[in-house]
Amino acid sequence: MKDGTTHGERRAEVADRLHSLAIHLLRRVAVADQAAGVTGPRLSVLSVLVLGGGPRTLGSLAMAERVRPPTMTRLIQAMEAEGLVTRAPSPDDARATLIRATAAGQRILRTARAARLATLRALMADLTPGQLEQVERAVGVLEPAVRKAWNDATPREAAMRRPARAGR
Repeated sequence: MKDGTTHGERRAEVADRLHSLAIHLLRRVAVADQAAGVTGPRLSVLSVLVLGGGPRTLGSLAMAERVRPPTMTRLIQAMEAEGLVTRAPSPDDARATLIRATAAGQRILRTARAARLATLRALMADLTPGQLEQVERAVGVLEPAVRKAWNDATPREAAMRRPARAGR
């Protein structure tokens, strides 16, 4: 260990640095969202709908986005007016309505995601091959840990991620 620090202390220091880096990275790529002409919350909802398994109920979206249902209702109403999402009755539950991304919503998400990835590539443009390899190894180490945490979610957290059945 460096300077007599314990493994736990070092892990805490690295976690603090990683947290700060993650926030700065997200802020940096959020600039690309503005260029796409769509807000972060709208992109987040589209991401859940498109990349997260398909149509969902409003309640499921609210839980996934960690907002109250009235907040999600207002967001979905605005997105529906903008042609980004549609609502349809659930084929499995007459009381439920499913929200799905429209083709326009999917296109905007793909465009915004491509811009975010271009920003990340630009941030890594000056890395040496050895540095890029270090980043790749770090990502390879963190991905399984994040997936494990995701899979070990509490039942409530797991329910937040579960897409609604869309009569498939």
